[in-house]
Amino acid sequence: MTYLPRHFEETDTATLHALVRAHPLSTWVVQHHGELLVNHIPFLLDTDRGEHGTLVGHVARANPVWQALADGAGSVAVFTGPQAYVSPNWYPSKHANGKAVPTWNYAIVHAHGVPLAFEDPDRVLDVVSRLTQTHEAGQARPWQVADAPADYIDSMLKAIVGIEIPVQRWVGKWKVSQNQPNANQQGVAAGLSGQASEEAARMAALVQDRIKA
Repeated sequence: MTYLPRHFEETDTATLHALVRAHPLSTWVVQHHGELLVNHIPFLLDTDRGEHGTLVGHVARANPVWQALADGAGSVAVFTGPQAYVSPNWYPSKHANGKAVPTWNYAIVHAHGVPLAFEDPDRVLDVVSRLTQTHEAGQARPWQVADAPADYIDSMLKAIVGIEIPVQRWVGKWKVSQNQPNANQQGVAAGLSGQASEEAARMAALVQDRIKA
């Protein structure tokens, strides 16, 4: 379970999907025989498969997590978006009465589902090809799977196993200062905008987007 105050809850499907696509490297947690298996896996989101979409990716064959999936264990893939420290000095209310403490803003998406492993070479190649096409798209000369020798690709495919997670439930948490009065929200957005980092700038935009009218 996730601690999720109502004012931080994000339920808009398009918003959740956008974060997953923008930050595809998930922290994937699988429950297995009383243990939590934790891996960091980039997933693609296929919105056309299943009621809530399906995540697809792959792991090394040497990684025992894929064999643990035979038990039908539940899992959650955590996608972390922009995040930033928030200083109390950015709150006008702090300067008025001193009643303020630091906090941390963040946007995250949890995808819950029962994962499945597959070894069919054609399916695994399809996943690898789609991941490649997606993440090479911004390159001046995108690399393609076919750029490598066929026998080399075959050997690489034998060393990995495909993973898919039919999503059963999405949980979105946008902790972006919605619990603060308007003036403090404005102060946080301005404070973050003044930081010399792209991460802070992205969080500033999220805070600005949720400022109360």
